[in-house]
Amino acid sequence: MNAEQLKALQAPLKAKYRENPTAAVITLRAQGRIGEGIACRVETGRALLEAGLHPATGGSGTQACSGDMLLEALVACAGVTLKAVATALAIPLKDASVTAEGDLDFRGTLGVARDAPVGFRDIRLKFELDADAPAEQLKKLIELTERYCVVLQTIRNSPPVKITSA
Repeated sequence: MNAEQLKALQAPLKAKYRENPTAAVITLRAQGRIGEGIACRVETGRALLEAGLHPATGGSGTQACSGDMLLEALVACAGVTLKAVATALAIPLKDASVTAEGDLDFRGTLGVARDAPVGFRDIRLKFELDADAPAEQLKKLIELTERYCVVLQTIRNSPPVKITSA
């Protein structure tokens, strides 16, 4: 796909959302059901995924860890956004990789130390680009990727989460 094809694909959607802003608000949904042992089966739309405890909390390592899944979602979103922005800016990427790392102190989630945070305390996102483009253009590519990456912006500007039970 080139810049013109991307623009043509997105133009009617952008026009629709300008005319009717409420049409742009879509609810995404993920659903899971508890499985055998300490696990949750998540339907991804493409496959069934079973998440379980991380080995640092007693898991076997055979099931997906939700912390890894969060980082994987960040990498996926950043990678897709990077490619879309590069396409829109007509920056030919020969190759690109995206890496996310996050630091967890498992004392928090295990209730071992009240002062240890539950969740990531640091997340690092790294882009490695191979492109014949000036440094200033690559800088703009990363800036726009950062601006438009849904998962990154959600992590940075966390929305309120309402919890209910039935």
